[in-house]
Amino acid sequence: MSRAFVKDDAPDGHVVIPPRPELPPGVANYVTPRGLGLLREELADLESQRGRLQAGPRDSADRSRELAVLKGRIQQLEERIASARLVDPASQPEGEVRFGATVLLTAEDGAHRELTIVGVDESDPSSGRITFLAPVARRLTGLRTGDSVPMPTPRGDRPFRIEQIEYRGV
Repeated sequence: MSRAFVKDDAPDGHVVIPPRPELPPGVANYVTPRGLGLLREELADLESQRGRLQAGPRDSADRSRELAVLKGRIQQLEERIASARLVDPASQPEGEVRFGATVLLTAEDGAHRELTIVGVDESDPSSGRITFLAPVARRLTGLRTGDSVPMPTPRGDRPFRIEQIEYRGV
């Protein structure tokens, strides 16, 4: 029977739910207070979208597909929030790079980089927020103010000095 004659809320065909950033098996889902807040805001937004869609016309195949996608995304997000391990930046050791640190780096030529080590869902490399799983974050973790570290640049690794480490409550 043609799907045109079936009236139900099941989506046509297979629905693809965009995946969340991956965490390797056995790795904790560390989040900053800001990161946890962003996850909760995203969940509230998705639930609001679902409510608006459910209140709309019931005979649309597109509506059914959108609801299925929203349901999947909400489920993924609820799982991510449930697995979150909140790390209070104030609990991190002063003067040492750890999760939640904002690190000011300076190269020999005076070039500066500022990086903040955050959870996988909060990562945004274009704004200097890198996941704790990133190779650069792993290079920095455990270092202290004054330490030098080779950092990748378009011209290869260059030495940068850690000028400042702050925990801003990211």
